[in-house]
Amino acid sequence: MKLTTRGHYSVKAMLDLSLWAKSGPVSVTAIAQRQNIPAPYLEKLLIEMRRAGLVRSIRGAQGGYQLARKPKQISIGKILEAVGETIEPLSGLSPDSEKAEDWVTFALWNRLHQKLKEALYSISLEELYYDARSWQAAQGEETSFVV
Repeated sequence: MKLTTRGHYSVKAMLDLSLWAKSGPVSVTAIAQRQNIPAPYLEKLLIEMRRAGLVRSIRGAQGGYQLARKPKQISIGKILEAVGETIEPLSGLSPDSEKAEDWVTFALWNRLHQKLKEALYSISLEELYYDARSWQAAQGEETSFVV
């Protein structure tokens, strides 16, 4: 499975928000600069995630976005779902085939698809954050990082 730019940017933005959660609302400009995401595109993704209840927006001079829930309550699957990212089995596979091997392939890919979806919904933003931190520490990098 490969994430589209949309999915990749969404997860990066949410990881950035989790990193800066204690600082209060984070501006779109700050996230965009740190994560190298075009600000207008990021704004659209954050609006979609707000509608899904994953982030909240705060108006005003000190406004911006912040997580609407704790990172451990936000799954990667929910983030991807919020921005319309779908994880579908290979196109062109159909159970209508008369060949047994085609049906077996279809059944196998459907089961793998289900397991992939389960995994994405079981991995929390908090877990991904700590995985990124562990990788960074193993590389000997500073604690402030770009996802």
